[in-house]
Amino acid sequence: MRITAICEQAVRLEGAVANAVVSFRDHTVSLVAVVSDQIRDGRPVAGIGFNSIGRFAQSGILRERLIPRVLDANPDELLDAAGQLDPARIAGVALQNEKPGGHGDRAGAVAALELAVWDLNAKLADLPSGAYIAQRLESTPLANGAPTYAAGGYYYPEDSTARLKDELCSYRDLGYTAFKIKIGGASLAQDLDRIETAIEVAGDPGKVAVDANGRFDFDAAVTYGNALAKYNLRWFEEAGDPLDFALQAELAACYEGALATGENLFSSADSRNLLRYAGLRHDRDVLQMDPGLSYGLTEYLATLAAAETAGFARSQCIPHGGHLINLHIVTGLGLGGCEAYPGVFQPFGGFSSGCALVNGNVTAGDAPGWGLEQKDSLAPLIAELVA
Repeated sequence: MRITAICEQAVRLEGAVANAVVSFRDHTVSLVAVVSDQIRDGRPVAGIGFNSIGRFAQSGILRERLIPRVLDANPDELLDAAGQLDPARIAGVALQNEKPGGHGDRAGAVAALELAVWDLNAKLADLPSGAYIAQRLESTPLANGAPTYAAGGYYYPEDSTARLKDELCSYRDLGYTAFKIKIGGASLAQDLDRIETAIEVAGDPGKVAVDANGRFDFDAAVTYGNALAKYNLRWFEEAGDPLDFALQAELAACYEGALATGENLFSSADSRNLLRYAGLRHDRDVLQMDPGLSYGLTEYLATLAAAETAGFARSQCIPHGGHLINLHIVTGLGLGGCEAYPGVFQPFGGFSSGCALVNGNVTAGDAPGWGLEQKDSLAPLIAELVA
């Protein structure tokens, strides 16, 4: 098998939502196609991937460094023993001459490329990626779909608690039973009002999580933690800077509820440091590392192994990124749940019509690969990319 072309396109996210730290008005995503010499239905089979949501497209890194390295490599060096394209080998070739450490934007660039290879292999096996991952890695997949929460509650230019309620009710009407909203972008009093509105919609505080997106210093984190304690929320996410493990540990020592973090760690090495130094608790806290932001599924497997070695169960691993790729990864690896963006971050956010939502669980559908071509808003962009 051979790669005949690798294409990348920067796609702008739709909408003008914001969290406590950034606006997503100008955010973009790198959509990547890895085209093979394998022909199905008269067309070359192409694997599709992207670098998750919440950062920016990595066009320069991909086009100037990573893609040329892969295309210039000996094709046989990209294959595994069975003659399939090997995602780990391709990621390794893409990273040739890159210094270790500094896991920033290139982590998402490699991930987009590596995840496209997983999609390609699953398509050639005529399997949904979740089933392919479970088969290839000999893992136990989720039999009844992934427990999924609807992430929303962002801050809009003309914000109101009534708008938040309408948004969450629309997710509830779709069948979601758990939700996550943003905090830290308004006053504490306003945020508590938003939280109580979310609890009203959910009917249970244990089905509402809140996310500060790293906004707080330690004093503010504790102030919010003290105010949140009475609610018994599902979790309190990213109170402070994601690399401030001391703040995380100090907060864990005084906040009895569950904490969640990890989406802004871009390597297994960073994740091991989080596990060593952030004071996370095996019986309640949640790990949110995102394969699409951290070199792809191969690196995520190393992160998952580190978490299990540190005493965390797979049920505590709920990756950031509410899209089809992570739904398949969660399903195939038997993880604790999946995020969903049913109302924001189009064309990437949310799932396709082939995915079923029943009692808060989402099945990944039976389309081969990630099924990205089944997503109406994304299909035209993919067709343009591989044309």
